[in-house]
Amino acid sequence: MAYVLVLVIAFLLGSVPWGLVISKVFYGKDLRSEGSGNIGTTNAIRSMGKVGGYAVFVLDFGKGLLSGFIAVWIAGAFGYDEAGVHLATAIAFFGCVYGHIFSPWLGFKGGKGIAVAIGCLFVTFGPVGAIIELAIFAVLVVTTKYVSLGSVAAALACPLLALWFFWGNWIGWLFCAIAGLTVVWAHRGNIQRLRDGTERRIGDKKRA
Repeated sequence: MAYVLVLVIAFLLGSVPWGLVISKVFYGKDLRSEGSGNIGTTNAIRSMGKVGGYAVFVLDFGKGLLSGFIAVWIAGAFGYDEAGVHLATAIAFFGCVYGHIFSPWLGFKGGKGIAVAIGCLFVTFGPVGAIIELAIFAVLVVTTKYVSLGSVAAALACPLLALWFFWGNWIGWLFCAIAGLTVVWAHRGNIQRLRDGTERRIGDKKRA
């Protein structure tokens, strides 16, 4: 019962489309009609500037972090042991990522899941694991100027890191692996553009 509760709450938290909320309330525009049409941080920065874009990142990161903390609290309130609490954080990770990518408020469409995933991983993997994910992302973005490449690499690393953090807890590992691979799937358009050489780099001018 605790796991079901964690899943539902994390999914609902993840589903809040902060990019769309901020664009409509503070900028009078629909982020889905701007740039790539995505409600995530990258498109928010390009469409609303750094202030609006970073606000989207903080709020998306925050709902992931909150999902993880709520999972710990619920599992603890139900008297679960350390392994049970850890499994709850994996379920929270899965739930908030899926809520973000498949938001019911947007017709089961949404963002690509990086900010919310990293936020929750600070609880699911702990600070060390989350920082490793951030480092993978940052190094590739800085060296290649492709945000999408860093995002995909970090998502692909998730199932591998989960082997370490959830060794022996194969249900927890499965939730993490599915969530990470779903983030890769959400970047399928970016992956195709990377292959075609048409993906935008940081600093590129908007294509006609």
